[in-house]
Amino acid sequence: RPVYEAVAAALAERFSKLVAGPHDADLDLGALINPKQKSQVAGMVAAAEESGVPVLAKGSVHPDAPSGGYYHAPVLFGSVDPEAAIARQEVFGPVLTLFPFEGEDEAVRLANGTDFGLVAGIWTRDGGRQHRVAKRVRAGQVFVNGYGAGGGIELPFGGFKKSGHGREKGFEALYDMSATKTIVFNHG
Repeated sequence: RPVYEAVAAALAERFSKLVAGPHDADLDLGALINPKQKSQVAGMVAAAEESGVPVLAKGSVHPDAPSGGYYHAPVLFGSVDPEAAIARQEVFGPVLTLFPFEGEDEAVRLANGTDFGLVAGIWTRDGGRQHRVAKRVRAGQVFVNGYGAGGGIELPFGGFKKSGHGREKGFEALYDMSATKTIVFNHG
């Protein structure tokens, strides 16, 4: 909680300036994958707002974006109850939920307290904490002091728990696409 207000304020300022729209160097976000996903994200955001989850900031969709495009304005929710639906689902859209917490143990409990575990991000200057928390968080990829797609073809990617199915990239992906078979011959 000591840094929550400062982090929330900085993120709110940034989110309010984010713009979604067609591919353009001046825009921050592109389209969602398809109309079903756009509808799903819009429904999750609307449900969160209707249930009283505080909205700290919203970005926008570029005014020149096609009306039928799969764009959704970025949304930042703050002081989210960990039991809120928006906190317990994989949104796969431009939505960020913030949780205040007291100390490392509560942060890890919150991170691990869902049925999902695709990707996690940890920000701290404390090198020991970086390693401890990264080991404790149950996610397929953990980023420390940065966030986003990382690594080349050799870095496996996939989730824990209900997130994802197997691994993509790296040797682990090859193992997912093959089956081990044992054949024993007795020539006696």
